[in-house]
Amino acid sequence: MTQQRVSRLGFPVKVMARDDLKSNDARRAASDPHLKVSLTYIDAILDHLDKHDIRMYRMSSDLAPYATHPDMPQFHSMVAESRPELEAIGRKAMDLGIRLSFHPSQFIVLNSPDPALVKKSVADLVSQAEMLDLMGLPPEAVLVIHVGGTYGDIPAARQRWVDTWATLPEPVQRRLVLEHDDLRFSAADVLWIHERTGVRLIFDYQHFWCLNPERADLRDTVERILASWPAGQQPKMHFSSPRTELREQVRVDKKTKKKTVVHVAPVFTGHADFVNPFEFATLMRVLDGLDFDVMLEAKAKDLALLRLRPDLLRYAPDVAARFGLEPSEAPALEAEEDEVLEEEEVAGGA
Repeated sequence: MTQQRVSRLGFPVKVMARDDLKSNDARRAASDPHLKVSLTYIDAILDHLDKHDIRMYRMSSDLAPYATHPDMPQFHSMVAESRPELEAIGRKAMDLGIRLSFHPSQFIVLNSPDPALVKKSVADLVSQAEMLDLMGLPPEAVLVIHVGGTYGDIPAARQRWVDTWATLPEPVQRRLVLEHDDLRFSAADVLWIHERTGVRLIFDYQHFWCLNPERADLRDTVERILASWPAGQQPKMHFSSPRTELREQVRVDKKTKKKTVVHVAPVFTGHADFVNPFEFATLMRVLDGLDFDVMLEAKAKDLALLRLRPDLLRYAPDVAARFGLEPSEAPALEAEEDEVLEEEEVAGGA
């Protein structure tokens, strides 16, 4: 099996390297926020991504503020009102070769037993699918969601997702992809759903290790998930390293007012600030020959990406090549990282 395409690296929403770049119009309703304002922010972010040769980006799911809020009809037409601006952003993203996507919030629940919640979830998905369509983006521009709640019965909850899928509007079905999670629905669960709906799937590395009761093989699982994408479309996956640092909490005894420092163990479902390059390189070698892009879900967002690229050239040049990185680029990538991150000198010798 031979890799056919150069893989892209991307990050979600917040640009941490530039605090002047906003991801969406976050003003309150009284200030009349609008999608058109958010799109001016995205336009600036695209320029920033192009400057740093970052070719994948997840837009904020709040790009169109209050667009589906049931009690604020004054905002409901903003997507249609923004057609020219959406078309312009789509053209710019495609001209720059930047892959865009949405990851709607955890409040999107298609398998809820509550029809009102499902209806609201579908309305949000319709709005975001409409934005991607008006941008004129290819099928790889997707809406990523999770299965939802188990409600105490995983088989029934999976089946409700399948039943809801059959009722979704065509633009939503066309844009939707489903991701397994770290607590409720495993990779095997979403593969079960795919077999009954055809929905495309997202592999998440950290979620796979947190929830794999079937003890499924990693490479076999990834191959099956990538195969849920039609030929000619580039799948993508999510990568994050787990938090491992020791935390300290100060607790105060209510009676004595005495303070005590408590050591708190890490929660391995939490995302680390940066990407562990050794863990990342190991995964890429296990998946050698497979085609996919990688969305980095590190807490440090673009800073983690800017750090990872020179790390790969330093520690795993064979893996760096998957992402089109050449050894000759190392000085420029290290300088790019130095612009946004301070690094402490490490004393040599043991």
